[in-house]
This record gives sequence, C-alpha cells and structure tokens, in this order.
Amino acid sequence: MRSIFENLPEPPPVPSGALRVLPLGGLGEVGRNMNVLETEGKLLVVDCGVLFPEEHQPGVDLILPDMSAIADRLDDIVALVLTHGHEDHIGAVPYLLKLRPDIPIYGSELTLAFLEPKLKEHRLSASGLHVVAEGDRIKLAPFDAEFVSVTHSIPDALAVFVRTKAGTVLITGDFKMDQLPLDRRLTDLRSFARFGEEGVDLFMVDSTNAEVPGFITAEVEIGPVLEQVFAQTDGAIIVASFASHVHRVQQVINAAQQCGRTVALVGRSMERNMTIARERGYLQIPDGAVAELKTVEKLPRDRQVFMVTGSQGEPMAALARIAGGTHQSISAGPGDTVVFASSLIPGNENSVNRVINELMGLGAKVVHRGNAKVHVSGHASAGELIYCYNIVQPKNVMPIHGEVRHLVANGQLAVKTGVDPTRVVLADDGVAIDLKDGRAVIAGAVPCELVYVDGKSVGEISEDELRERITLGSEGFISIFAVVDKEMGTVLAGPVLRAVGMAEDDSVFDDILPEVDKALRDAAAPGGVSARTLQQVMRRVVGRWVSRRLRRRPMLVPVVVEQ
Repeated sequence: MRSIFENLPEPPPVPSGALRVLPLGGLGEVGRNMNVLETEGKLLVVDCGVLFPEEHQPGVDLILPDMSAIADRLDDIVALVLTHGHEDHIGAVPYLLKLRPDIPIYGSELTLAFLEPKLKEHRLSASGLHVVAEGDRIKLAPFDAEFVSVTHSIPDALAVFVRTKAGTVLITGDFKMDQLPLDRRLTDLRSFARFGEEGVDLFMVDSTNAEVPGFITAEVEIGPVLEQVFAQTDGAIIVASFASHVHRVQQVINAAQQCGRTVALVGRSMERNMTIARERGYLQIPDGAVAELKTVEKLPRDRQVFMVTGSQGEPMAALARIAGGTHQSISAGPGDTVVFASSLIPGNENSVNRVINELMGLGAKVVHRGNAKVHVSGHASAGELIYCYNIVQPKNVMPIHGEVRHLVANGQLAVKTGVDPTRVVLADDGVAIDLKDGRAVIAGAVPCELVYVDGKSVGEISEDELRERITLGSEGFISIFAVVDKEMGTVLAGPVLRAVGMAEDDSVFDDILPEVDKALRDAAAPGGVSARTLQQVMRRVVGRWVSRRLRRRPMLVPVVVEQ
C-alpha cells in the first residue's frame, strides 16, 4: 500500500533534550504492536506482538515487527514493557529475546504468566521477567515508568506513563472504560487526570474503535444473553473465542452451570491459558464445571459445551475443523448451537463467513455479534476516547493500534476536544516522531517491512515469493522441458509440457507443442545460444498461448538441458 510517508528521509540522530518515538508495528494494521522510545542514547520498548496472516499470505505462520532499526542497538535497550497478554502485544517477544536474551521484561502477573510458556517453547530463559502492578513506579534510567490499571478484554491490562527529561508520554495500550467490569478492575481515570495535571506531552491512544460512536456495552450484559442462548438449545453448544479471553470463558462456565452442562476446553492454547488463569486466581471454576474432552463427549448432547479456538476462521483451528467435519471428537448438526463470542478482526471477514456458512450447512444454529449480543469489544469507542481527551488534556496526540482509518478517526476526535490539529501526529510503522520543547513532530522514517515467519524461517520470505504462492494456488503451474545440443544447435528431446493445478487435461496442450518446438529450433544455433535465452523463448510462446486460449496466467517454469 502506498503511503504519504514513503519518501521521508532517514531521521537524524535524536537531538539533545528530545524524546523519539519509533513505532515498529501497530500503525496501519491491527496487530504486531511495538513502540520504541529513545532518549539520552537509551531505548525503552513498549510491547512486542505479532500479526496473524490473511488469505493473501499463504503459508505464513506469523508476521513480526521489523526490528532491523534497533538490531545494532540491542545493548541500548533498558527494558521491554508489556501492557497486556494478548498475542498482538506479546507474541513476538521470543524473537526479540533471540537477538538479546537478557532484556529485562516488565508486565503484570497474568501477562508474564502467558508469556512464560512461549519462552519455554523457544528454549529461552524466563529469569528476566519482573512483575509489576497498577500503582508501581520503576526507574529504568533515563526513563521513569508508572503503571496504571485499564479495563480490556483480558485481565491485568496496564497503561504506562513514561517520564523523561525531554517530556512525558502516556501510552494506553488496549483499553476501554467499562464501568461494570467483571473483575471490578476499572480504567484508572483518576490517575489519567493526575497525569493530565502534571502534564502529558504526548498521548499515545488506542484507535481500534475510534469509528464506533458512543460507549462500549458493559461486559456484564453478555452473561444473561449467553444463559438465554444456552437455555434455548437442545443439542450441544460450541463457543468460539480467543484463547486468552478469560472473562468470556468465565461467563461460558457460569452459563453452563446454570443449565446443568459441563464445559470442555478444546485446543492446546485454550487449555494452557485457562489453566494459568485458574492457578493465578483470574478464573473461578466450580467443582465439576469443567472436564476433559473425552469425558464431555460421552455426555448427552444437551449437557455438552465445547469452548474452542477459531473465532477468526483460522483454517487449522478447532472450529474450522468442526465446520469441515474433520475434527476427531466434536461435530455440529441440527439441534446444536455455535456461538462466536469474540470481535471480528479486520481482514478475517471472508474466513469467518465461510465457517459460518459451513456450520449452517450442517444444520447448526449460529449465534454471532451480528444477530445477538454475545460479545463486546475490549477497545474504547469514540465517546470513551473523547472522555479521555477531556480528562488528560494532552499537548500532543499520537493515535496508535489500528488501521489507517482508525488512526485518522482518532485524530479527528482529539481535534474535536480542542487539541491543536498541528499537534495531532498521524504516522505509519517506521515513522520517527521527536518530542522536543513540548511539541511532537515527524523526524523521518526508517525501513519497516512485514517480517514473515514460515516454519523455522524468519524474515526470509519476500513479497515476490508470496505472489508466486498465490499464483500457484489460483492459476496453476506449467513446466516445459527440452534437451538441446549446444554445439549443433539442435533439439534432441522434447519439448515436454506438464501442467499442475489446472482444470484442463494435459492433452489440451498438444496444439502448442509444435509451436514450442519450432520456436526452439529457430532460436537455437550452432555454437551456443544460452540455455536462459531458450528458456525465455519457451516461456514466451507458452505464456501467450495459455493467456489467449485458456485465459489463465499460471506460473511457467521452462527448463533447458544442454548437452
């Protein structure tokens, strides 16, 4: 995607007495959130998350922030601060620690508890983890970080107020202003007001729901709706949610208890996270309310509840396999109900709709946010953001965490509350913002690409290779093989053509083979025309014919062997 920032020069060194903010992910996308603060030659990293691939990125497992801008300055990092335990904020931490394993990490108890298994999977030490809570204030010279509670769709989320000699920054992380949160842990607006009185030079604000008017519905309103859905279902109930959504799992367990049902937690990440949440006291499970999958699947259908992953239509997740009829233990059919109890991440619409259609094709009833109030967002909407701007009264505003349209909408809200439009900084990943003498300005930009994880490969897959994968999947593949006598300039064998992933039988290409043979013989000459030249001849002839006759643009791989 083209950007107004693409021609910015590389930023100069941070001026004396200034604070630089460098976003390496999370601006222009929903995911891979990572911001680097720099002053006096030191770096403070806030969050380090992943972005999940879309359909046009086949074979990609994860997308990381581009850390190349700080790769040669790892020793300058004083700490990594994590705002909460969602994958888009902690998922890339192991990849940062592989560059420097001893970076001190600060986060809430649940956030670090969710991080520890990831570090173990990557064979990294968890010795550098430091638990902080709301009200804590720590010196990470030259930074001074104070943590305050915020409400989100995961417990134990924190905002962070960073004080430096160059100015102050309030980073909300992901937050909302639910006045009736399930855990009674409110967004600490009193601290926000206190910071405002002290002076917030730069307010970095969650933008995900900036286009949504009003205030987000309270979480407590979801419980009765789930109970009603459960009571009206005669068959099995399947609830899909994020594997980290502790509050939603709690509500499902409560609703199942009300209806005499037993819950099975399905999926490795779901089981692991809920075990951690229960052990740390964030999830309350009455005796007998949750059982292993093999136990629940033996119960009558009207007593079964399966809490699964896959609410975003991920093809390998439990819900997609249930919809496709390939799950080894769980099925869906007439009389059963499937509940999508999570927000729809932008870009996943097609995948989710496909799973919904497959489930309904099996005869199951599907309940989702579009037809019932079974989920509320964890992000502040426009009314809440305006409320915060009026409380904090920041000197400068930098919308973060969202697509371009979300960032723009958030900036417009700030202006409505009286923030000078010239002090609202809209940026993109890699765009450096300098805060000096109370004013935030764009200083330049560094290269900031999508970094793809493909199996054990990190950052080795290019956009060109992704386009080739898409071509293979949508247009097919044709190989053309021939053997040529280099000295005599004659064709000794072939051409032989093989098509893969195309509807047409190979016999349809019989008409083109004589043309390829003639083109090869015309192009070959005694004394040696290069194999590359002959390959291009075959590619050109076959490509034109396939485009004209079959209206296709497959991947063409010509091979010429010289003897």
